[in-house]
Amino acid sequence: ERMALLFPPEEICMEWQQRQRPGAGLCNFGSTCYINVILQCLTYTAPLANYLLSHGHSQLCHRQGFCMMCIMEAHIKEVLCSSASVIWPRAVIRDLKFIGEGFEPDVTGDAYEFLCCALEAMQRACLSGSRNVNISSQTTTIIHQIFGGFLKSRVTCLRCQAVSDSYKAFLRVVLDIKASSSLTAALENFVTSRKLNGKHRFKCSKCEKATASERVTVHRVPKVFTVCLERAADYTGKKISKMVEYPEYLDLQPYMSDIAGEPLLYSLYALVVHSGDTCLDGHFFCYTKASNGLWYKMDDESVDNCDIHTVLRQQAYLLFYAR
Repeated sequence: ERMALLFPPEEICMEWQQRQRPGAGLCNFGSTCYINVILQCLTYTAPLANYLLSHGHSQLCHRQGFCMMCIMEAHIKEVLCSSASVIWPRAVIRDLKFIGEGFEPDVTGDAYEFLCCALEAMQRACLSGSRNVNISSQTTTIIHQIFGGFLKSRVTCLRCQAVSDSYKAFLRVVLDIKASSSLTAALENFVTSRKLNGKHRFKCSKCEKATASERVTVHRVPKVFTVCLERAADYTGKKISKMVEYPEYLDLQPYMSDIAGEPLLYSLYALVVHSGDTCLDGHFFCYTKASNGLWYKMDDESVDNCDIHTVLRQQAYLLFYAR
C-alpha cells in the first residue's frame, strides 16, 4: 500500500515562534489536578503550540461535535493569549467522557492515563476525514510526527541464532524504576536483552520450540520524547516514592538500534510530579519551561517561577524532552 503523507514534516517548528511570559493557571473542578498538569505540559510543547496557534487545524477541520485538536487549539490560545491569570478548562471537562471512558471531574484520575487518552484523541482527530488510512500513513499525522517514534524488537533463538525483527510505533515510553536510581539506568535496563519464557515462549521456525532472547531498542526517535517513570509498585496502589535522577539534557543515542552515530540530544521542558503516599490519592503539579526560556511551577491556579535546580530535584512521574 502507498503511504499517504498527512502532514508535511518540514512545517513542524521546534522553536517557539513567539516568546512571552507564561500563560494562565488552571482552575481545579474538584479533582482535576491530573488533567491540569497534562494540559499545561501540552501547552508548553513548542511544536504543538506553534501549530495550534497558527490555526492550522481548525481552518481545515470538518468534524461535527467533539474534536480534541479544536479543543486543544482553543485551550492553548486562551492560556497563552488572554490576559487572565487563571482560566477554567471548561471544554475539556465538558467532553471528558469523549477523551477517555472512566474520567469524571469529581473523581481523582491518573495523569499518565489522561496523557495517553489525550494524545490518542488528538491522533483520532487528525485522522478523521481521511478514509481507510493504512498503518504507515497513520504515523504521518502531526501528532505522531511530534510525539511518535518506533521501537525495534529483535528476537534471537538461543539454539540456532536465527533472528527475527519487528517494529512498533510508540507515543510514549514507560520505564520500570524498581531497580534504577536514574533515568539513564532505567533506559539502560529497558534496552537490555531478556530471556523469553512462560507465556512469552518463542517458537523458532527452524528449531520448533526453543529458548530465545528479546532486545528492544529505539529504532526511530520522536521529536518529543515522553517518559513515564512507573511509580505503582503493584495493583494495590502502593507507590514507589524513591528519587530517580533525570538530567536536563538527555542523549538517546546509546539506546538506539544502531548505536554508532551522532549524539541525539534532548532537552527537558516539562515534568509532572505526584505527591501523596499511595498512587490512589494525593495531588499532581508540574514544572514547565515557558517560551521565554524560564521555568515555572504550575500547581492548578498558581504559576510561580523557579530555577532548574528545583526542577531537577523532584520525585518525577512524567518527563517531557524535546529534540
